Amino acid sequence: MKYSIIGLLFLFSLNMIWAQSIPELEKQLQEATNAQEKITINQQLANAYLTTDVEKALNYAKAAARESANSGNKVQAAASNYLIATIAERKKDMANFRVYMKYAINFAKEANDLDMLARSTEKLSAYYAKNREYDDAFKHTSEAFRFVNSKGYNMSDLENKYNTQRMSLDREKRNLESQISQMQGRLADLSAEKNQLSTEKSKLEEKQEELVKENLLAEEVITRKEEDIMTISKAKNQAEDAAKAKEAEVKQLSRENLEQQLVLKVKEASLAEAQLEAELQKNEVQARNKFVQLSGLVALFILLLSVLLFGRFKAKQKSEKTLGEKNKIIEQEKSRNEELLLNILPKNIADELKASGKAKARRYDQVTVLFSDFVNFTKIAEQLSPEELVEELDKCFKAFDHIIKQYPDIEKIKTIGDAYMCASGLSERKGLPNNLIQAALDMQSYLHEYKELRIKQGKPYFEARIGMHTGPVVAGVVGDIKFAYDIWGDTVNLASRIESNSEAGQVNISQDTYNLIRYRYECNYRGKMPAKNKGELDMYYVHKKSSVVEAS
Repeated sequence: MKYSIIGLLFLFSLNMIWAQSIPELEKQLQEATNAQEKITINQQLANAYLTTDVEKALNYAKAAARESANSGNKVQAAASNYLIATIAERKKDMANFRVYMKYAINFAKEANDLDMLARSTEKLSAYYAKNREYDDAFKHTSEAFRFVNSKGYNMSDLENKYNTQRMSLDREKRNLESQISQMQGRLADLSAEKNQLSTEKSKLEEKQEELVKENLLAEEVITRKEEDIMTISKAKNQAEDAAKAKEAEVKQLSRENLEQQLVLKVKEASLAEAQLEAELQKNEVQARNKFVQLSGLVALFILLLSVLLFGRFKAKQKSEKTLGEKNKIIEQEKSRNEELLLNILPKNIADELKASGKAKARRYDQVTVLFSDFVNFTKIAEQLSPEELVEELDKCFKAFDHIIKQYPDIEKIKTIGDAYMCASGLSERKGLPNNLIQAALDMQSYLHEYKELRIKQGKPYFEARIGMHTGPVVAGVVGDIKFAYDIWGDTVNLASRIESNSEAGQVNISQDTYNLIRYRYECNYRGKMPAKNKGELDMYYVHKKSSVVEAS
């Protein structure tokens, strides 16, 4: 449940961040002052453009590689050249893929970066193996193996490194879970603040409505005053009409009385007009002041609300960006640890160990077991130095590894001295051992070609006996320290006996295995051959695919 929540938060934050990250990264690149900042930002921009603009991604990756080389940063140089090779592979530009992957390997060696060396070598070797260029694949893996040995590293060191990384990842995961909990609490607080702001906004809107109503009332007062002015104006006109009506009477009065009455009327009219104008000006000033106050309050409210919301948005954006970056680091480390574990155990066993801390033993009723052993190994070992002997064994066993990787139903079990053991059928679904037969023929074909090369060089060479038998086995993991996947049962013992009765360059199989592949491969019956503690057993040599199968 925890990982589901983390995944959902990571996807949500990633969608919010990418729209902003590319412009922000390009701006940061322009402002960067030291080589490390420029390298990191160029790599981030290359990854950001990888799914949208491959050319831009390539340019930024090359810029990171140049900056790494100029500053002498071998670790970043290896990572940048690995990124360029990955982009070239996406563009189907396999020539540049090979060139830059080799650069990444060389820089990783100079920096003693074993993790990058392993990733680069594995990817380049997988490319050569896919194209059946086995010599090149073996060359690069052998060089990486020699480099690791020359530095004093071994599988125990890698296992300790894996455990250290796993504990570091667990601590980081717990820290992130704590931060996620804190951020969830912060999100709840922000939600409450948002609700409070909504309430305050509603109150301010109500206040605004009240101010609008007051403004309407003020406008009504002004309208009434204007109506009063019109009434006064009308009264003034009526007074003028009355004055004209009495004009005849004025003529009958003496000049002195007329002047006195006229002066009095003019003074009264002037006083009334002055009072009216003063009242109008007072009303206009009050109405204008109320409107200015209302407008100022509305503008202030909008400004405060905008500043508060912008601050909350920036804080939330920063928190989500930090969470997204840390989740990305966790996923990268988790993927790297998964690859290390799957290189040791089958996927279903690894999944069970991660889920419950242990793996139950399982019985499989139809498993084909293959044993390979080098002929005259002790004699040949006397002609080689210990280092040359280990190098030759490593080259041959890696060739076998590359061959069985082409077939998903084949599982490597272990190597014991100069013996190599693998099996097919270790799943709930029963299947025929056709792929294991073909893998055995491919192994002998490789050893034959390598033998011709060693003869031309005047050097000793290995030849192998291969034996196979089909039957029930029990498979599982035992122990707590340096645990390994293994199989047990009489089928394993019989396969070893059948290998002992084989000859150099031959693939020897039992009657049970022959019954399953008889219609697909051409075989020669050898008769009943003695097997130690097993009596006499029917055995067959496998030569090639049936002509009927090849024609189809």
